[in-house]
This record gives sequence, C-alpha cells and structure tokens, in this order.
Amino acid sequence: MDVRRLRLLRELADRGTVTAVAAALSYTPSAVSQQLRALQAEVGVQLTEPAGRGLRLTDAGRALAARADEVLAALDRAEAELDSYRSTPRGVVRLAIFPSGAFLLLPGLLRRMAAHPEVRLECRDVDMTPAEVPGLTADFDLVVTHRDDQAPPLDGERVAITPLLREPLDVALPLDHPLAAQERVEPAELVEEPWLSVDVGFPVDDVLRSLAVRTGVRPRVVQRINDFRVTEALVADGHGVALLPRYSANRRAVALRPLGGVRAGRNIEVVSRRGTAERPAVRLVLDELTAEAGRIVG
Repeated sequence: MDVRRLRLLRELADRGTVTAVAAALSYTPSAVSQQLRALQAEVGVQLTEPAGRGLRLTDAGRALAARADEVLAALDRAEAELDSYRSTPRGVVRLAIFPSGAFLLLPGLLRRMAAHPEVRLECRDVDMTPAEVPGLTADFDLVVTHRDDQAPPLDGERVAITPLLREPLDVALPLDHPLAAQERVEPAELVEEPWLSVDVGFPVDDVLRSLAVRTGVRPRVVQRINDFRVTEALVADGHGVALLPRYSANRRAVALRPLGGVRAGRNIEVVSRRGTAERPAVRLVLDELTAEAGRIVG
C-alpha cells in the first residue's frame, strides 16, 4: 500500500471532508478523491461511500485508518531515530493550548524555551471542547487541553496523552459577599445565587451539570462567558458567582472558596498523535511543559 495514500485516508478520518484534507495538504479535492480511489483499488475493499455531496469512511475504511496510525507512527519513529543522531533538538514545534491554560502555562514555558534557541515554538490559543481535540492533532504537534474530573479520558488507542496537572475549581465570590467569610461553601448555600458559566460542552459547565445531578440543585446560569478574565471581572463587580480555576484566578479581585462535598477540578493534559513526541524537539517541549506544570503545583 502506498504510504501517501494511507496518510490521506487518515487525514480524512481526522478532518471529515475531502475539501478539508485538500486544503490542509495543498492538494485539489479531485486529487485527494483520485488517490483515495487508487487506495481502494489497491486493497480491493470499499473504503469510502457517498454522504450527501461528500464522502465518509466505511467500516473497512475506519479500520484501515486506525491501522494507518500504526504504520505512520512507525515511520515517525524512524524519522525520530534519525533526528536523535543530532546532538541538539531543532526545528519547529506547533502547540495548541486552550486560553486559560495559556494564561497559566505559556509565560513560563516560553521562558524555559528561551534556553533552547534551536527549537522554535509556534503557539496558538484555541477555545476547544474535548470532542475537537483529536482533530487538532492533525495540525499541531502538541495540544494542551482540559477535562473535568467526571469526564472520561480521550481514547488512548489513537493519541498519546500526558497528564500535566489537576487544577481545583473553586467558587469565586465578590470580596464583600457574606459567604466569602467562610472557609468553604456548601452547594445548598448557593441555591439563590446567579451563576456565570461557560458555553455548553466546555469542562467548567460540565462540572456545574455534575453539581446539579449530585445535589439536586440546578444552578441558575445568567451569563455564559468563555474568557475567565471577563468572568472574574463580572464576579468582582457583583454580577454573579462562578467556578474558577484556583491557580489561574486573581485572589485580589475575587474570593475563592472550595465547594464543600463536591470534587470539582479540571485535568490539564497534553495530547498528540502517537509517535510525534519521539521527535527530539517535540519531546523537549513536552518535558518543559511538564516541568512548568510541576512548578505551578509545587
């Protein structure tokens, strides 16, 4: 089987459409379709089928795409072994990171990477849901993401996952709020409070929904803001309460109190395609990310 055609099949599995694959790899859509047809003829099994105006993978196509990961990961390992003969990691490493994670980790990471001038780190903040993470590994070497304590981990069969840290989520209150005088806040004490949350599907909102299931108290969400800096300012100005990450929030602006009887936190992880982290430059960035996370927790 032609390795380039296998790569196109995997890209279709990750990106979903022929048009997206063509745009990402600088092909024409017709060239992508032609190569996929050639692969189908090569293996003698139908790999794609019409879906509206596009194509989707058949069961056989999905199975081969999963195996293609193993083949391409082996090739990545071979390339990494050649790279390892160089004394210094070098090259470009592309990093995607969710915005509040960038606020927490990126300044320290960039300070650390300044000691490695042969590696150029290209960073982009991406407001991602967990479902979007596997697709991002098609464009980035490393994807820093987060999920709440109750959320299942990503499928480790197709991606490599490196845990960085667990960041507790505390109730953020205005400094002059009556509950701010307490060491912790019980869910029942927040029944009448207006809540500021994030868009549905993002980890912090998942925690609020878990809170409703566990306690029978359904939080009354009055605003949905994904930028924690904005949420922090609204809490400080008395427009509601919120769950904010403990290490990232400004304690001079709001009062942070643990939520009694509920384990609330987000797990920050690095996700990559299998084999990618075996490149010396990528491994270096991953190691520095891990060290920065350890500094924050420690």
